[in-house]
Amino acid sequence: MSEVPDPEVVELATKIFDLARKGRTEELVAYVEAGVPANLTNDRGDSLLMLAAYHGHADAVRALLERGAEADRINDRGQTPLAGAVFKGEDAVIRALLDAGADPAAGTPSAVDTARMFEKADLLELFGVH
Repeated sequence: MSEVPDPEVVELATKIFDLARKGRTEELVAYVEAGVPANLTNDRGDSLLMLAAYHGHADAVRALLERGAEADRINDRGQTPLAGAVFKGEDAVIRALLDAGADPAAGTPSAVDTARMFEKADLLELFGVH
């Protein structure tokens, strides 16, 4: 029998994931600095970083990376934050992730695969592939 999560914990986690989705950087940072793991993931394996990256919040992405979030953490579907940012066309997020050492070849589909799929030659050049 699995343990039933405390409804208050679930509510707090939901709030923190919403902060990442909405790019509420200051509040998000306050929770992480108070002890919430920078690599906290939801029931789909999406990290706070993945949600911030996918929704185009470069400041939140940089803040999470500075506090130990893994740039290449893969979700349950094999996707990385960088591939999500490429899919959404979030250039500032892409640069923030690359500056933090994100691997364009990580994940399935990878950021490179995604850039090829959408014929984004500028990103392929940025990733050093042709």
